Amino acid sequence: MTQPTTQPTSRPRLVATDLDGTLVRSDGTVSPRTAEVLAALDASGVPVVFVTARPLRWMEQIWPMVGAHGIAVVSNGAVLYDVTHREVREVRGLGAREGLAVVQAIAAAVPSATFAIECVDGLRVDERFVDVDGAGEETARGPLAELWTAPAVKLLVRELDADPAELRRLVGDAVGEAAVPTWSVDHLIEISAPGVTKAATLARVAAELGVAARDVVAFGDMPNDLPMLAWAGTPYAVANAHPDVLRAAGRVAPSNDEDGVARILEGIYGL
Repeated sequence: MTQPTTQPTSRPRLVATDLDGTLVRSDGTVSPRTAEVLAALDASGVPVVFVTARPLRWMEQIWPMVGAHGIAVVSNGAVLYDVTHREVREVRGLGAREGLAVVQAIAAAVPSATFAIECVDGLRVDERFVDVDGAGEETARGPLAELWTAPAVKLLVRELDADPAELRRLVGDAVGEAAVPTWSVDHLIEISAPGVTKAATLARVAAELGVAARDVVAFGDMPNDLPMLAWAGTPYAVANAHPDVLRAAGRVAPSNDEDGVARILEGIYGL
């Protein structure tokens, strides 16, 4: 069993955690132990902010764990959501003109790529896109030029046959500075508007709460968590994290299936 590394010398004032692969177990559930720790933090006045790549449509089962402060950072930072009032507070998405230019550049570099856009109201996909994760949850299918009528919180690029590392390189080169590409699973690139990352939105939430970066403890497992972990004063990678995340974080919590986040928080806050 993986042992946690050195804990911070003072108690952080805010907890930020990724969900899938970090807080959520491999079977898709949140353990009773983790739920108890989150409830205890909420009762003691320590806000816990979920910072996730998940779209809003995948969050309903998670909302009860967020706590009284009621804020979640969704879609890799593009959506700030008020859970208490079930309202979108902020959307920072790609507009159609800019987004379609990015699509054109990627399609020139990877002709076999397929595309979809995640909007606040759901997934809109092009004719060739295979939604292997959402089980047919798209709200509309057709040419993206016709479907792109609202800001896209994420542009999704899927190519199932290319080497994942080569796909990431080609897409990154094609996008350049026009947007922010990241990934959490092979064969799928998630692209956000310029300047949109988990870290950027979390920083705004922390500032609103009067919490400095040095007073934040953050947990993650995949490369899309790297900006958040670099920003937070006390970053942890879970033991099952991507090697790049393990190297960057410097602190290692037990795995998601070992209640790693909960165990670290129990130690930090004396729960």
